Amino acid sequence: MDTEALTAPAQPPAPAAVAVPPLIARLVEQHGAAWVDGSSIEGFLAEPGDRVLFFAGDPVRFPECLDVAVVLPELQRVFPGRFCVGVARREDEDALARRFGSQRWPSLVFLRDGRYVTTVAGMLDWDVYLARVSEALVMPTSRAPTIGIPVVSGSAGASGCH
Repeated sequence: MDTEALTAPAQPPAPAAVAVPPLIARLVEQHGAAWVDGSSIEGFLAEPGDRVLFFAGDPVRFPECLDVAVVLPELQRVFPGRFCVGVARREDEDALARRFGSQRWPSLVFLRDGRYVTTVAGMLDWDVYLARVSEALVMPTSRAPTIGIPVVSGSAGASGCH
């Protein structure tokens, strides 16, 4: 009997884990950000106060995400103690982005007490960042711009369809 015929065909290697660029890893390792994925998002949202969820995207397709990763700790220094940062893990980034209606990378999704506030997308000039973050920190929470129609109680308004 031919033993070569009995050996299993070689399997392709498992895909390697998504490599994290050092500037993004530094947010967690040196600046106190938290990794956020599908299993930890609820815990991240349960924490009180203002939070920023950073969606970096693929640094090859969106190289400006590395610039945002450098700017984000600087924004925290300008607004000390005002917000905590979470970094969406690449493997869950698309699903998390859909949850908050984020359609552009890189993006900073502002949340307060687990509710959506606003999104600041792309790499911006410093003065624009300061203004947008300042505005985000005082904006009321709102519904995330996701697909769907908000459900409203039948008694919520005086008018309605007849």
